[in-house]
Amino acid sequence: MSGEKVTFVSDGLKLSGLVSLPAGAVSGKKYPAVMVLHGFGSNKTSKTVSQPCDFLNGLGYATLSFDMRGCGESEGERARIICLEQVADTRNALTFLQGHPAIDPRRIACMGTSFGAAVTVYAAGVDDRIAAAISVGGWGDGEKKFRAQHPTPEAWAKFTNMLAEGKRHREKTGKALMVPRYDIVPIPPHLRAHVAPGSILEFPHDTAQSMFDFRANEVVGKIAPRPLLLMHPSVDSVTPTQQSIDLFGLAGQPTEMHLFSDADHFLLAEDSKRELRVLSDWLARYFPA
Repeated sequence: MSGEKVTFVSDGLKLSGLVSLPAGAVSGKKYPAVMVLHGFGSNKTSKTVSQPCDFLNGLGYATLSFDMRGCGESEGERARIICLEQVADTRNALTFLQGHPAIDPRRIACMGTSFGAAVTVYAAGVDDRIAAAISVGGWGDGEKKFRAQHPTPEAWAKFTNMLAEGKRHREKTGKALMVPRYDIVPIPPHLRAHVAPGSILEFPHDTAQSMFDFRANEVVGKIAPRPLLLMHPSVDSVTPTQQSIDLFGLAGQPTEMHLFSDADHFLLAEDSKRELRVLSDWLARYFPA
């Protein structure tokens, strides 16, 4: 994926991004754009970002990929990933993109995978400048998501004890308790090759708490009448499929949900021809280039 390296400011922090225009873009023309958000502790080099961006560019859309604060090449406390701060980063990215000379400021959509999908839904719910939203393997209720990801009584006790110990640790020392990535969000070993190089592998407990408290499902109904697409594996080894089903039940119209039996969590990082065909058909109907 090639494009224009850019930086923009979010809450006083300089974030690193990449704006890519459609092949053969004409000087002076303004294009519809899609912001493509990376997943949990990842960065803009992830295949779940670069492959959709390349695909969207081929359909005639401009794209913006960027590193959230504390991730990749962006400023911010490394590994401190807080959900509402990522929502703020997304809204500030939107403000930046609206001022880009090659972008139609009224036609900017947002999409993301997993954590980025949850941020997409929340951002679209609270910011009506986002013209359309696409959630790939996303979630809407942090507590319910974590309960399903730590399903046994022993696993749930370990996870909630970690949250409690993290709070005690901060009160006692003034510092965050650091927690391994897969103790927060378990990913089966056979899928870990999809985790982007440079991804963060240890987080402060505050990150897990912010995810636990995050409720994109409380604002998903505010996206309508702007269009929303929910895509999810029918059996997801990482984010429970029920999370997208619940979002669909709470969303207004027009909303579509598609479940895929031939892929796992990293839906758009695999051989995704069928999934991309669904995406292009939906775009042509609800957010045409």
